Amino acid sequence: MAGREDGRRQRASGAAEHAGWAEELLEHLRPAGRDPNRVVAWLAGTAHAAVSLQDGTGRLLAGARVRLDEGLVAGITSGRIASAALEDRGRHLRLVRVDRPHPAPAAVLAVAREEPFDRRVFDIVTHTAQVLELLLAGHESTAAGLRLRRATSDLRLAILQLLMVEDTVSARRVAAGLWPGLLDTDTACVYVVEGSPAERDRLAEECLSATGEGALVVRCPARDAHVIVLAPRDTAGRELRSLVGSRPGVFVGGSTRQGLARTAAAYGQAVSALAVARFRPGKAALYAERPHPERLMDPAALHDWTAAVLGPLDTLAHHTRAELLATARLGLEFTAVDTAKVLGVSRNTVRARMDRVESLLRTDFADLTVRAAVHLALNAQVGLAEPPSGADGRGGARLTDLLAGPALRTWAVDLLGRLDPDGRPLRRTLRTWIAAGGNAERAAQKLGMHAQTVREHVRSAEPVLERQLLASGSDLYEVVLAHLVTGDLDQPLLRGTKPGHPDAPVHG
Repeated sequence: MAGREDGRRQRASGAAEHAGWAEELLEHLRPAGRDPNRVVAWLAGTAHAAVSLQDGTGRLLAGARVRLDEGLVAGITSGRIASAALEDRGRHLRLVRVDRPHPAPAAVLAVAREEPFDRRVFDIVTHTAQVLELLLAGHESTAAGLRLRRATSDLRLAILQLLMVEDTVSARRVAAGLWPGLLDTDTACVYVVEGSPAERDRLAEECLSATGEGALVVRCPARDAHVIVLAPRDTAGRELRSLVGSRPGVFVGGSTRQGLARTAAAYGQAVSALAVARFRPGKAALYAERPHPERLMDPAALHDWTAAVLGPLDTLAHHTRAELLATARLGLEFTAVDTAKVLGVSRNTVRARMDRVESLLRTDFADLTVRAAVHLALNAQVGLAEPPSGADGRGGARLTDLLAGPALRTWAVDLLGRLDPDGRPLRRTLRTWIAAGGNAERAAQKLGMHAQTVREHVRSAEPVLERQLLASGSDLYEVVLAHLVTGDLDQPLLRGTKPGHPDAPVHG
């Protein structure tokens, strides 16, 4: 009786011990613990051994390197033998084959210890090898999925960059392989959704889900918190508004519907609308929801003036002109670095293109009034693709004529008048800061105040005007135009094409 009782106690003790290490091993299969390195480290501690996981070439995959016979390793990785146990120079070795997903060759789990392998350690090693096989298969599947998602993301970005430079034919060709019908449209809206950089991947997936994968969703290459959505369907705006409404700290700005070749302009509109969305309770805004100066001008005069300003680019080859226009639109909105990232070119290329546009127009982009005027022309070119009634195409209109309309003056006076109730001289500071090219130090010298005070005044004006000013872009240029309308700033110098310039038209 006593012997049988002892046997039962030993079996119960053994079962409990087995359950203990098995439970620990299974913990490594939970989502939070799927790491081959941790499994190998656990085995080393549990078996009181040196443990390594290596492939047939000797490359260490996990653990500490264990000296092994190359022929024996080759026999296991080739499949000639599945496992081996031996004693070598006072070490007890156990080698087990660990299969990996094709085409990766099999690996070898090697366990070396001073004590002989008992049944318990033998079982632990065998089961650990099985767990490693599962983990390696899962990791390869996960890695393959990550590679696929990365390639798909890169492809979406490439399509967007093609659209940015008006290469709609190539963009449609690239898109047709994975997203048939996505770009079978002449027009689309662009939205920019802003969240936190840490949550952007999840936000991008939610944008895909919200639009039913019926939109081109791109992680912005320039702004870590932005997701760009090019949506052919009209319902996308409502779907994205619903998405941001349920997410704290997430905003969306959208463009008007534009031709695919105007994607760069639509993107600029979306960024401008996003700035407004940050100040609104609903956290969403569309470019069309706010009056913009170009829409308050006489269309015929605006068309003729735009033709005169941008005329020097018309003599260029189509692809060159498209590149320069796209770069100028983005370059006036963002830094050279960010523009380069969006277009997929180097910053030196961006600067060279901006210099070329500046030279063609014979003007100076260091002057904010010049930048605002050229930005106006670029926006008008998008909005007035067809000559309006009354346009003669001879380019006789002047900027002062465009800015003299009563509707535009009412808009400008109302906009800048929002700053008057503040006890600080915000309007004077803002006007001086613009005249100084947006340089706080130079403005401070003229005003006799500290540069930080200038920045604080400009920053304080942003929520009142519902426009971002310290970041150069559409918002700032609208405020510059308002100052030009009210006569608070001198008119910009736009001298037109320089005679004799190699890019100038040839006159017979």
